[in-house]
Amino acid sequence: MPPESLRMRFREELRVLEDQTLGALDMVVSTLDRALEALKHQDIELASIVIADDDRIDGRFLEVHQGVLSLLALQSPVASDLRVVAALLHVIKHAERMGDQCVNVAKLIPLSGHEPPRDKRLIEMVEEMGRLARSEVQQSKQAFALRDVALAEDLVRQDERINRLNRDAFKLAVQIGTDEDTREWAMHMMLVARALERLGDNAVDIGEQVAFVVTGLFREFSDASHP
Repeated sequence: MPPESLRMRFREELRVLEDQTLGALDMVVSTLDRALEALKHQDIELASIVIADDDRIDGRFLEVHQGVLSLLALQSPVASDLRVVAALLHVIKHAERMGDQCVNVAKLIPLSGHEPPRDKRLIEMVEEMGRLARSEVQQSKQAFALRDVALAEDLVRQDERINRLNRDAFKLAVQIGTDEDTREWAMHMMLVARALERLGDNAVDIGEQVAFVVTGLFREFSDASHP
């Protein structure tokens, strides 16, 4: 096969892999929606569906990972394409981790029982975190598809709001009262908030890959070791 034809084939296969990878983020959004719906209505059956359905995201991870290895075996990419290939491995890894965080939320739902005690303020904080996390996943996908560094960097702004809500939820949970059932439910909500906070962190990580693809330099948008 002529070199030019090989190049065109490589680019087409790379495009397919990118579509599969970004499609995994759509799967995450759908899974997150179901997890949050199950949490809102304490729907244990829906939570079990979320847990079982994680195999789809895991399968997509393996599919993209194997596709990248096959692509590299076919032809050595030039620098710009190699950055995309490397970034796709990172993005699909973060998508798989996001799916795991949705599962973590779903697994907490049966532990609270069908009609657990609920605190309106804590519920509102967690629901807002869920909306922000969903927005971050969608925005990270859009930023990567458009190679939009400014849009990727804006993820930090949303993530800071999630981080603040996570801290506020923690403070409220530890002060919620002395009733044992209420405190146990609040501890579960703290873990839900933590899962949503981690989901947002993964979206920011995807944004960092956008900057890497565009500029060729990797940099962290925010450094957790420095306030």
